[in-house]
Amino acid sequence: MTGVVEARLNKLGIELPSASTPVANYVMSSASGKIVQLSGHAPQLNNGSVVTGRLGDNMDVSAGADAARLVGLQLLASLQQACGGTLDQVKQCVRLYGLVLCTSQFTAHASVMNGASDLMVEVFGDAGRHARTTIGARALPFGIAVEIEGTFELH
Repeated sequence: MTGVVEARLNKLGIELPSASTPVANYVMSSASGKIVQLSGHAPQLNNGSVVTGRLGDNMDVSAGADAARLVGLQLLASLQQACGGTLDQVKQCVRLYGLVLCTSQFTAHASVMNGASDLMVEVFGDAGRHARTTIGARALPFGIAVEIEGTFELH
């Protein structure tokens, strides 16, 4: 049976990708009580490649926000897997923490991160509103443009 959140995804025309797999000795999600912590995720395309680029250099804010939205989709896929296959287990998106690969002059970090934040609100409604930190980084793994981790509360 399709849950409420899955129905919303269908209505929005959003199909979640396959959940990411770790590239080292860690797990993509860890649960403690009703809290699920998701590891940092990359902006991965359907073909398995990742979005690379440096904001303020060879990538503009719009492309950065698109990359952050891709990361948000990856987060949701991992969260769905951690919840036994249904996002209806999610009570609240508590926090997103984002790193943006950028030049030292770049200052529109928040606009880039809105790609993921807006997605959480689209998918979960008011339960998608969250605390957030966004930081500029000089380097990220594999040259990815954005890396985001998330904290979620379950029912």
